[in-house]
Amino acid sequence: MAETMQSLEELSALKPGTPEAPKYEQKLDKQGRAYATGKRKDAVARVWIKPGAGKVLINDRDIEVYFARPVLRMLIQQPLVSANRNGQYDIVCTVSGGGLSGQAGAVRHGISKALTAFEPDLRGVLKRGGFLTRDSRVVERKKYGRAKARRSFQFSKR
Repeated sequence: MAETMQSLEELSALKPGTPEAPKYEQKLDKQGRAYATGKRKDAVARVWIKPGAGKVLINDRDIEVYFARPVLRMLIQQPLVSANRNGQYDIVCTVSGGGLSGQAGAVRHGISKALTAFEPDLRGVLKRGGFLTRDSRVVERKKYGRAKARRSFQFSKR
């Protein structure tokens, strides 16, 4: 028959150890850059980061030229600011699809993932900020018998 436990220490000795958090490793290419893909709505951004003076190029253009609205530039800088790495990395992005707002969100997502690949210790900070989560909201499709996705045609009594 089963043996009876005499103390809590014996019980805790039988319990398997708690699993440790997975260890993330630095992933760099031959040029010493970290690569990641960011997505938002219909936009897809490919991002490479490497240590540098903080220069940001998007589709071979400066960030101030490509994203003229300051709100979009601030959105892109958020992961760097929250990780206290502003001005420490050179960032090169190619982004396609969607509009400017979706492209800015895709670049932000890609920068966050590339930062995690370059410095795995930043994962906790970026995860708490919500930068590593892919925003899955997309445009709802148009339905038949309707003017748009949800809007009906104007109703007329007569």
